[in-house]
Amino acid sequence: MTGPYVLDLQEVDETRGPVVGGKGAHLGALSRIEGVRVPAGFCVTTDAFRRIMAQAPSIGDRLDELSRLDPDDREAIRTLSARIRRTVEGIAIPDDLAAAITRALGRFGERAAYAVRSSATAEDLPTASFAGQQDTYLNVVGTAAILRHVSRCWASLFSERAVTYRRRNGIDHRTVHMAVVVQQMAFPHAAGILFTADPVTGNRKTATVDAGFGLGEALVSGLVNPDVFTVRHGEIVTKSIAAKKRTVHALPGGGTREVAIDAQRQRQPALTDAQVVRLVGLGRRIEAHFGRPQDIEWCLVGDDFRILQSRPVTTLFPVPESGDQENHVYVSVGHGQMMTDPLKPLGFSMWQLTAMVPMHEAGGRLFVDVTRRLASPASRAALLDAMGKGDPLIRNALETVLDRGDFVPSLPDAGPGGPPAGGPPAPLATDPAIVTELVERSRASVAALERDIRTKTGPALFDFLLEAFEEHKRVLGDPLNIQAITAGMQATWWLNDKLEEWLGEKNAADTLTLSAPGNVTSEMGLALLDVADVIRPRPEVVAFLQGVGEDEGFLDELAKLPGGTEARDAIEAYLDRYGMRCVGEIDITRPRWRERPTTLVPVILDNVRNFGPGAAERRFEQGRQKARQKERDVLSRLRALPDGDRKAGEAKRMIDRVRAFIGYREYPKYGIVSRYFVYKQALLEEAGRLVQAGVLPDKEDIFYLTFRELHDVVRSHRVDGRLIQERKDAFRTYHALTPPRVLTSDGEALTGAYRRDGVLAGALIGVPVSAGTVEGRARVVLDMAEADLEAGDILVTPFTDPSWSPLFVGIAGLVTEVGGLMTHGAVIAREYGLPAVVGVERATGLIRDGQRIRVHGTDGYVEILS
Repeated sequence: MTGPYVLDLQEVDETRGPVVGGKGAHLGALSRIEGVRVPAGFCVTTDAFRRIMAQAPSIGDRLDELSRLDPDDREAIRTLSARIRRTVEGIAIPDDLAAAITRALGRFGERAAYAVRSSATAEDLPTASFAGQQDTYLNVVGTAAILRHVSRCWASLFSERAVTYRRRNGIDHRTVHMAVVVQQMAFPHAAGILFTADPVTGNRKTATVDAGFGLGEALVSGLVNPDVFTVRHGEIVTKSIAAKKRTVHALPGGGTREVAIDAQRQRQPALTDAQVVRLVGLGRRIEAHFGRPQDIEWCLVGDDFRILQSRPVTTLFPVPESGDQENHVYVSVGHGQMMTDPLKPLGFSMWQLTAMVPMHEAGGRLFVDVTRRLASPASRAALLDAMGKGDPLIRNALETVLDRGDFVPSLPDAGPGGPPAGGPPAPLATDPAIVTELVERSRASVAALERDIRTKTGPALFDFLLEAFEEHKRVLGDPLNIQAITAGMQATWWLNDKLEEWLGEKNAADTLTLSAPGNVTSEMGLALLDVADVIRPRPEVVAFLQGVGEDEGFLDELAKLPGGTEARDAIEAYLDRYGMRCVGEIDITRPRWRERPTTLVPVILDNVRNFGPGAAERRFEQGRQKARQKERDVLSRLRALPDGDRKAGEAKRMIDRVRAFIGYREYPKYGIVSRYFVYKQALLEEAGRLVQAGVLPDKEDIFYLTFRELHDVVRSHRVDGRLIQERKDAFRTYHALTPPRVLTSDGEALTGAYRRDGVLAGALIGVPVSAGTVEGRARVVLDMAEADLEAGDILVTPFTDPSWSPLFVGIAGLVTEVGGLMTHGAVIAREYGLPAVVGVERATGLIRDGQRIRVHGTDGYVEILS
C-alpha cells in the first residue's frame, strides 16, 4: 500500500519517524523482529497532518502566541491549546484523504474494531519519552467514527499536557507533526507493562512485569493495582498478586466499559509464571533490537503475546563503558566536587586529562571505578573510611553493594610492599611557611603557563597543552601539597574525636577553625564586602548597578559616573584575583566571572544593602577572637582532667596545626581553576580562528567536542556538524537525569541511607558539618544569579562549590543536598561560623522557599517549622 497519506505498518521501520511519527516507526520496527507479533494496521502519515494544518492559516499565529507563553502559566496554556484543538477538529478531511483511509480500512474489514493512536514525530525518541502526551482511542467501529478519531489524534498534539511537555524539553511546537496509527483491535485475556530494566533502581539485569485482566487501560489509568513480577536471569525472583477488582472491556458496538471482576477470580494471577518468563524473553529480544532498555505495552490473546508499543526508558542513568563483561562499582566525582550538573564534552574530557585518577563519563558526569579497591580487604577499609568522612551516603551505598556478597570479587591483599622508594615522607612540621612556599610554587607555575602559552596556536597549542596537563598533575601530586592538605584535615578529625571523648563536646573543631588564615575561598567572600564598601557611598553607582541586567560591558560605562572609576577599579581588582571562578567551575566551558561579571552584581548590591562599612574586617576579627576564646576554654577544661597537662599539650599542638594548614585546603582548587581559565582563553582564541576559517559557525561549538576531537578538528580543519548537534541535544537531556552517588555496571543507582538514632520524627537528615543551631526563613536557590537573600536567611541549594562563598557572608545557615565534612561549602561554613547540614537528600524539593526551618548543625538534621 503506497501513497503520500497512508502506509501499511509492514512498510515502516525506525527510519520513517518523520513520516509516521515515533510510535508508528517503533511499531513498524517491532513487526520486523522475529517472534514479535504486532496487531496489523496502517499509518496515516504526517503529510496528511500538514495538509490539514495548511487549511487553517490562523493556527500559525496561535503557535507563535503559544511559544511566547510562560511554561508555568497553566491557565493561558490551557485556554490557547483548547482553542487550537477545536480549530483542528473542525477542519473537514478532504475527500481524497478520507478515501485513502477508507481503502486501507477495506483491507482489514470496515466493520472491524480498531485502535486509533497518536504518533507524533517527537515521540518515543531515545532521549525523551512522550508517554501519555497524546491520545489513543480503543475499539473504534465504523469508517465515520475512525475518521472522526483521526482528527482527534491530530488535535491531541495541542493538548495542554503535550504543549507543556514540549516547552519543558525545549522542543519547538512547529517542528513536531502528528501521524496516526490505526490497528486492528486486540481483545485480550490480560494486558500490562514490561520494563526490561528496573525503573526504580535502574538495574539492567532485572525486568519487571505489571499485569492485569482485560485491556491495559485499567492499569495505565490507575484503576487497579497490578500483579507485579520481578525477573532476573530468566527466573522470577519476586511476585505480588493483587486483588484486581475491576477491568476494562471492549463493547460490541464500539467503545469500552469498566466492569467488576468476580470475587473468586480477583486474587488469581493474570499470567502464569511460565508466561511471565516467556514475556521477559520477548522483551529482551526487543531491547537487543533497539539497543537500550524498553518500556513495553503488551497484551495476551489466547496464549499469544501481542506487542502494542515499545519506547525507550529515558529516566535511567547511563552506565559508563567498561569494555568488558566484569562487574564494576563506580563512585560519582560530582558529589565530591560539589557539582552534580552535567559537564559538556570539552569540560569532562579536560577534567579527565588533568585528574589524578582515571575517570569514566556517563550522562555528562564523571565516575571513578573503585571495584579493585573494594575487592581487597586492606584497600577496602581505607576507601570506606575516606568515603565515609567525605560523604556518609557514599559509604553506605558501597556497603550495600558489598553486603550482597556476590557482586564485588574478593582479591587477596597485595603483599607487604614495604615503604615507598626513598622511605616514607618525613613528618610535616607545623610551620605556616610551608603553606607560603606551596602558594608561591602554584603562582609561579600559573605565571609560567600564562607566559608560555601566548605564542602557541594550531596543533602546537595542543601539544603544549598536553605537556601543561602533566605539569598541572605534577603540582597537584607534589608530596608536600598532599601532606599539607591532609595535615589540616587530620588535625580537624583528631580534635573532633578527642574533644568529644575527653570533654563530651561534639564538633569542637568547628569553632577552633573560625577565620583560619590563608583560606582563599573565604577571603573571596569577604573581599566582595570590601567592594561593596567602595560602592555604598556612591548613590549614582548603586542606581546604575541596579539597572545593569545582562550588559556585560557595564564596567566601561561605570567609569563615566561620579565615583564610577573607583567602583570599576574595585570590581576589576576583585576580578583580577577571583575572575576565573564561577558556578560549576570544574567544567571549563562554564562562563567565568571575568567573562560574565554581571553575575556578581546582585551579590554586591545585597552586600551594599545588608552590611555597613568595614564588615569584612570586623567579621574576620570576630571569628578570630571566638576561635581564641574557644582555644582558651578547651585547654583550661582539659587541664582540669586527670592527666590534663598531657591532654592539653596534645590538643594545643593540634589546634596550632589545624590553624596552620586548614586554610590551605582550598588553595589547590584555586590553582586548578586559575590554570583552567588560561587553557580556556587559549582554546577560545583557537575557536575564533576556526570560525574565521569557516570551519565552525560558533566559537562555543568547541564545548561539544572532547579535547582530542577538537585537536583533530584543528589539524584537519574539518568538523562533523551532525555530531555537535547530537551532543547539544544529548546535553540538554542530561539535565533531567539525577546522577547517583554510586552506580554499578548493572545500571543500579544507589543513593545510600543514614544510620542514625535520636533524630526528631519528620526531620530531614544530613551530615553535620558546622556546629550551632539557627532558625530562619529558607531561601531555596537553584541558580546563584537568582539569589535574593536577606540577613538571617538560610540558604537551601543542591550544592555549593567555592563560587557560592560570596553569598555565605550574608546568610545565617546552610543546607545542601550534596557534600561532606571536607567539601568546600562545609569548610567555608565553619570559617564563617554558619550552622550547616549537607547531604540532605532532595532538600530543595522537600523544603519550600519561604518556609521557616531550624538547622541543627551539630547533630546534622533540619526541622521544617511552618
